[in-house]
Amino acid sequence: MRITGLGHASVLIETAHGNVLTDPWVNPAYFGSWFPFPDNSRLDWDAIGDVDYLFVSHLHRDHFDPENLRKHVSKRTTVLLPEYPTSELEDALRDCGFTSFVKPASGDVVDLDGLQVMIQALTSPTDGPIGDSSLWLHDGRHRLLNQNDARPSELSEFRELGPVDSYLIQFSGAIWFPMVYELPQRAKAAMGLTKRERQFDRTLRYIEELDARYVFPTAGPPCFLDEELWGFNDIFGDESNIFPDQVVFLDWLRGKGHDEGRLLLPGTVASPDEAGCPVVHPYEPDTIYASNETKTAYLRDMQARRMPEVDAARATWAHPEIDVLASLRDWFTPLLEESTKIAAGIDGGVRLTCEDAERGDVDVLIDFVARDVRAYDGEKVRYRFRTRRAYVEQLIAEHEIDWVNSLFLSCRFSAQRIGPYNEFVYVFFKCLSDERLNYAEGWFAEQDAAEASETITLDGWEMQRRCPHLKADLTRFGTVEDDARGEAVMTCQMHGWKWRLSDGKCLSSIGHDLRCAPAGEPVPGEPMAAVVHDEHHGHHDAESETG
Repeated sequence: MRITGLGHASVLIETAHGNVLTDPWVNPAYFGSWFPFPDNSRLDWDAIGDVDYLFVSHLHRDHFDPENLRKHVSKRTTVLLPEYPTSELEDALRDCGFTSFVKPASGDVVDLDGLQVMIQALTSPTDGPIGDSSLWLHDGRHRLLNQNDARPSELSEFRELGPVDSYLIQFSGAIWFPMVYELPQRAKAAMGLTKRERQFDRTLRYIEELDARYVFPTAGPPCFLDEELWGFNDIFGDESNIFPDQVVFLDWLRGKGHDEGRLLLPGTVASPDEAGCPVVHPYEPDTIYASNETKTAYLRDMQARRMPEVDAARATWAHPEIDVLASLRDWFTPLLEESTKIAAGIDGGVRLTCEDAERGDVDVLIDFVARDVRAYDGEKVRYRFRTRRAYVEQLIAEHEIDWVNSLFLSCRFSAQRIGPYNEFVYVFFKCLSDERLNYAEGWFAEQDAAEASETITLDGWEMQRRCPHLKADLTRFGTVEDDARGEAVMTCQMHGWKWRLSDGKCLSSIGHDLRCAPAGEPVPGEPMAAVVHDEHHGHHDAESETG
C-alpha cells in the first residue's frame, strides 16, 4: 500500500487490488473563504483522477468539490458510497457524471476483487450535512482507517477488524466558533485557546484508543486568502487560533510521547509497508513551516495566484431582483409549520440582518413560536446573525438548503446569543428542505423516546452511559471535575459539552439534560438494571459550536 497526500482530507491510496481517491478538494469553498493548505491546485489532477474507486465522505464543500470531480475524475470509477438516510450525496455525485456505485450497509465489510472495504456512516442531524463517514480498507497486508471529519463515539468496530497500520484523522478546527461572535477579544481568545486544546486532546484520545502504527493528521487546516478573513490564519503566534497546521500538531503529539505521526503535504508519498513508513516530500517542508514569516510569505504568494477565482465569483453574488423578506417567508414558513422538536428547542425568534450600505438592510425575524417570517420590529430575541445582503440573495437564488454548508462555514457573518449554544438553531439552518427537516424531526423524536438502560459510575456519580448529545460512551469520553463554585460538572470530550451533576442540567446547550445522581442513589427515570463502573480522570475544557 502507498499513500499520497493531496491536500486537506484528500489522499490517493494505491493497493494491489485497486486505487482509491478520497475527498478531492481543490477549489475555494464557502463563498470563497476556505482554500486547501498547503496549495494543491498545481497537482496533476487528471492523472490523479484516473482511479478505480472514489470515496467522498460527506457533502461539506471542503470534501465534496463538484467542479474538480466533473473535470478531473474518471467517470469510469466506482464510487464507494456511505449508507446515508437521504440520497443527497448519491444524487450530487450522479449529477457530476458518476454512474457506478457500491453502497455497503454501514459497518459491513465488502470484498471488491480482493480489496476489503468498510464504511461507517454517522447519521445524526449534527453529523456534517445530515451525515459523515469513515473509510476502512484492507488489501490483504495493510489496514487503513480514514476518519476525516467523523467523530464516532467509539472505535470498537474498527479495532475488531484487526490492528490498523495507517490512521488518517482530523486535528484542526473546521468551524466558525468563536471567531464570529460579537464578544470582547479577551473572551474570544480564551474560548479559542480552550477549543484548540480540546481538539488536540480529542484527537489524542482517538489515537491512543486505536493504537495504529502510523498517524497522518489530515482534514485541515484550511487557509483564508481574503483580506477580511486573513486574521484567521495561524501565522501570528496566537495559541488561541483554532486552525493550527500539521507541523504544530505533530510537534505537540511528540511532546505527548507519540512518534508515529507522519506529515503529508500535497504530493508527499508515504510507504507504510516499509520499515518506519518513510515519506518523500515534493519540496522541503521548511519552505512553508520554518517560521510564521515563511508561512506568511507562502500564503501571500498563494493569495496573489488564487484570489482572482474568488473575485470573479463575488461579482455574481448580489441579486437586486430578489425580494429577500418575501422569498424567505415563502421558503421558511412551511418548514416552520412542520417543525415540532426544532421549534420547541429554539422557542423564540432568530433575527437575521442582511446588510447593504448602498441598497439598504433587510432585517428579518424568523419566529419559531408563531411559526412565521416577518420584518423585525424590535422584538427581544436570544439569537441574532448579521451578514451581507448579497450572500443571502445568493443563497436564495441557489435555493441552498444547507446554510451551515455555505454561509456559516464561510465565517462571513457575525453572531450574538443570550444564554448557551442552541444546536437546534443550526440544525434548522442545515435542514431547509422537507426531506431534511422531517428526517431531523424524526431523529430527535427517536432520541427522546429511546432512554438508555445502562448506568455507569463516574467519580462518585451514577449517570446514563450514553451522552445525551450524540450518544458518546461516557466511560471513554466522560470526565468529572469541580467548577469554580465547587459544583461537580461532567464533560463529554466528544464535543466538549458539560452537565451540572447536582441536577443534570446541560450547561452547553438547551434540551439535553443528563440523568444522574450521587452514587448509591436512584438515577431519575432509570431502571437500575445494568451498572458499569468506571473511574476516568482527566482535565479537558468545553466548547460550544462543534467542528
